[in-house]
Amino acid sequence: MVIHPKQIKWLAALALMTLVLMWPDASFAQGVPMVTVNNSKGVQTYSLNLQLLGLMTVLTLLPSIVLMMTSFVRIIVVLSILRQALGTAQTPPNTVLVGLALFLTFFIMSPVFEQVYETAIVPYMNNQMGFQAALAKAEAPLRAFMLAQTREDDIQMFSQIARAKEIAGPEDVPFTTLVPAFVTSELKSAFTIGFMLYIPFVVIDMVVASVLMSMGMMMLSPMIISMPFKLMLFVLVDGWSLIMGSLASSFVLK
Repeated sequence: MVIHPKQIKWLAALALMTLVLMWPDASFAQGVPMVTVNNSKGVQTYSLNLQLLGLMTVLTLLPSIVLMMTSFVRIIVVLSILRQALGTAQTPPNTVLVGLALFLTFFIMSPVFEQVYETAIVPYMNNQMGFQAALAKAEAPLRAFMLAQTREDDIQMFSQIARAKEIAGPEDVPFTTLVPAFVTSELKSAFTIGFMLYIPFVVIDMVVASVLMSMGMMMLSPMIISMPFKLMLFVLVDGWSLIMGSLASSFVLK
């Protein structure tokens, strides 16, 4: 398997964004004692550097980061609703929908990943910036993207639940409040788009059901007859291109 250099940038950016969320104020210069060995020279304790421990942990947290802090939530919900509206059961299969949503997420988030890579990862790897400064630089593009998609009402709701102090500006919103507010706003947007997608297919179902009832064919399921018409309509209007383009353009990028 050949890994493209841009994929390495994306993975590095995701890793650093994970550390931004999980350990914004932690000190990584310390170590965690792991193994104690008794030998002729006495007792020796071997420790694991917290930076290495954090990066190892990132591998298990990447799926959650992709789900909760990027455009993936909105895309996969809209595609799932579209499949139900078409009435095609498991076609396209879940693997295809998840893969399509994942690559569209990389397309939409690529400006954010590039900015994180250029402003935080490259200077840190070149020893031009400390780790805490790199985390602060990586936080800015991600925070800007999430704030652009998040409704103020959702931020206020979670701030009230957490009994947080009054927020003076967007830069003062903590990640523990911003992430659930962002996911809630994404679900609202996804269901709004899904509702608009459902309307033309419901109209086709109603027309087919009315025609079948007028013909006295009440025992025949309208879904069997309406599905070919819905598929034909979706193909004629180039539905996949419209859906992909509309989803990509629905995100506000700063």
